[in-house]
Amino acid sequence: MYQRHVTMIGNSLWSQLRDLAPRRVRPARSVLLRQGDPGTHVILLDSGSTLVTLTGGNGERTLLAVRGAGELLGELAVLDAQPRTASVIAAETCCVHIIPASDFLAFVDKHALLAPLLRHAIARVREAEAVRLEMATSPVAVRLASALGRLLQAASGQECDYVVRLTQIELSQMIGASRNAVGAALKPWREQGWLVNEAGGGLIIRDMPSIRSHADAQR
Repeated sequence: MYQRHVTMIGNSLWSQLRDLAPRRVRPARSVLLRQGDPGTHVILLDSGSTLVTLTGGNGERTLLAVRGAGELLGELAVLDAQPRTASVIAAETCCVHIIPASDFLAFVDKHALLAPLLRHAIARVREAEAVRLEMATSPVAVRLASALGRLLQAASGQECDYVVRLTQIELSQMIGASRNAVGAALKPWREQGWLVNEAGGGLIIRDMPSIRSHADAQR
């Protein structure tokens, strides 16, 4: 697993980069970056977690990765001046700093960060390829457990229950499965109490290791 951006560039530079733009709050399920849009800015993710998704020609969505606090989002489109290749959706409430492209590029030049950022981007592409392969070849339960596990891993400060603020339809789109197939995969996990429905919508994850173990048994 590659390092987070904050680890790669160090806390001192990360703090300076964060200070280039004010802190903003974005609600769960809001679109932070949209596939095909120009690279006008970079998002510094201060807290929360996000889904990186790819939309195909027929409107189908595929989960590429999950990103947590300490990551930059959308920097590649700014570095190569090309349209964004994926969308980024807030999986929970996120605190972000929206840094204009010109300010970000000036910061990169000043601190000689271009090469490290490109190496980091290559590592992310490799991870996304591995995720896409898993989504294409694994049973639905395995794909769903993997997606939930990535969300849990990316979430900051989670020491107990974790709420996934995505509907069953959205989860099915994320892993390329039907809603009924996702419902069938969730059913035994609900029955065992490993996850429950959240009153405000979504799922509360209570026992991720048991979910993973049950899913892996179906490989």
